[in-house]
Amino acid sequence: MGEPGAERPGVLDAAGLVRDVSGFAHDIDGDLLADPERLAAIDAGREALPELSATRFGPPIAPPGKVVGIGLNYRCHAAAAGAEPPAEPIVFLKPSSGITGPNDEIVLPPGSAHTDWEVELGVVIGTRLRSCPDPAEALRSVAGYVAANDVTERAHLRSGPTWVRGKCHDTFSPLGPWLVTADEIPDPQALSLDLRVNGTDRQRGSTADMVFGVAELLSHLSGLMTLHPGDLVLTGTPAGVAALHPEPRPYLRPSDVVDIEVQHLGRQRTTVRG
Repeated sequence: MGEPGAERPGVLDAAGLVRDVSGFAHDIDGDLLADPERLAAIDAGREALPELSATRFGPPIAPPGKVVGIGLNYRCHAAAAGAEPPAEPIVFLKPSSGITGPNDEIVLPPGSAHTDWEVELGVVIGTRLRSCPDPAEALRSVAGYVAANDVTERAHLRSGPTWVRGKCHDTFSPLGPWLVTADEIPDPQALSLDLRVNGTDRQRGSTADMVFGVAELLSHLSGLMTLHPGDLVLTGTPAGVAALHPEPRPYLRPSDVVDIEVQHLGRQRTTVRG
């Protein structure tokens, strides 16, 4: 919590107060997530830690080494696009420089005309994962889960041979408010996802509709690259994006307000700025 560049890491106590854990770690990063003894010490002593009183929530994790995105990973989304579900995960990368807090502004890039929303389940890695063919074992590498909005400029997405231009802009990855540890989410394939723009329902889905579940995705990704503690995987979005809405398509414009919620992971409210 705190202003950009001056955030202090925190943890919720039993009463819902945010407690300062900067005495244990400078950030919620891969080093901390890979250290079960420090995590246990924070959990055991959190009720006695000082309360954080700042009003702004920063991102719930430090900038990860990499952000891995998955495209067209919900059956309802594929159906809305008139496409068959992919035979294997569609993988792309986003820069960590786009990560912001759950209530920070989404800033439209210059000339934006087709900026879109995508509510997603984010998966944060806790232990190094490489070449793991067993999905159940791969799932044990998860430190926790976050609510995410994979904001996308569709015009830029179509203007080159890769998706990078449409995904790379600053503020295009709002996260949070919480990193909820894996033990609190026994089944990541049983979470609802909702997104509203200016109070109008735009997306409503369930992670049960994923083409490739979290365990399968992590196993697949581990064969392509090493996943390190603190890395973030964005697992795809359900139907309801602006790009597949009937004309006129309601792409994001200045002053729009985007609310998202992923079950058990909290709510975001972001305002769009031109």
